[in-house]
Amino acid sequence: MSEIQIYNSPENLTQIEVTFENETVWLNQEQLVHLFQRDQSVISRHIRNVFKEGELDEKSNMQKMHIANSDKPVTVYNLDVIISVGYRVKSKQGTQFRQWATQRLKDYLVQGYALNEKRLQEASGKFHDLQNAIKLAAKAGNLESLSSVEAKGILGVLEQYAYALETLDKYDHQKLTIDIPFEEEKIQKLTYEKAIKEIIIWRDFQKAGNLFGNEKDQSFKSSLETIYQTFDSVDLYPTIEEKAANLLYFIVKNHSFSDGNKRIAAGLFVYFLDLNNRLLNDLGNKRIGDNALVAITIMIAESKSDEKDMMVKLVVNLINNKN
Repeated sequence: MSEIQIYNSPENLTQIEVTFENETVWLNQEQLVHLFQRDQSVISRHIRNVFKEGELDEKSNMQKMHIANSDKPVTVYNLDVIISVGYRVKSKQGTQFRQWATQRLKDYLVQGYALNEKRLQEASGKFHDLQNAIKLAAKAGNLESLSSVEAKGILGVLEQYAYALETLDKYDHQKLTIDIPFEEEKIQKLTYEKAIKEIIIWRDFQKAGNLFGNEKDQSFKSSLETIYQTFDSVDLYPTIEEKAANLLYFIVKNHSFSDGNKRIAAGLFVYFLDLNNRLLNDLGNKRIGDNALVAITIMIAESKSDEKDMMVKLVVNLINNKN
């Protein structure tokens, strides 16, 4: 679903209707001309070069969109393209627009998280009734009255979601724990060199641009080393699940890269699980689905530092052997 907001430059020299959709902003070429105060031929040339030089992928950074007063769909470009063109024309207006758009997108993200939190709270009110229904259905499982296919189907559905609902309830009441029995096993280590190699492969495959995976400091290497730390010869994060959860948290929170921090964090989290045969359950299904991975990564990004333990415990519960 899209939304329109009006952008006014600080000097009130430019006023543009900006489309917000799919967690980014979109402008057409005519709007870019007004924003950067350059000829259309100049803007067109820079856009063409952004894609031609491989700085950005054309398919994922532009789309056709219906706009007012136009019979045909118009080509629009997202914030990544807008920023790239702004750098090329050395436009002060581009910097001002980027700051404005980034703040609006952050506001949308926070509002969306707050809305989901509200929905979660509303749903938790129904949890206890459903939990009681599960218990009652389980007790009645051997009764003759529960012999129909329909009744057994309902029981099966309730039992499948019982653990998920219990996890939500524990999260809501800050009672999540890590209940994974420690088993002596050889853990495949994700080295710094291997991780960087994977990031470069992703960057090139996705044509994500040179800023993707560009290290700003040594914090990424520190994140990897931390999950293997020991104290008095005892592993601080003894299980594969705990190492994976902390790896996801550290990479998201440390902002080690110029671009792609959350994508890299989620990607290496999945890669580490696969490396240690924890990505799939016994039935061959993902232990954590794509949507759940996106949601938990965003939750970690928006969480406070004193909520680290709860975030890590939540991730561990999402990928343990009950899933």
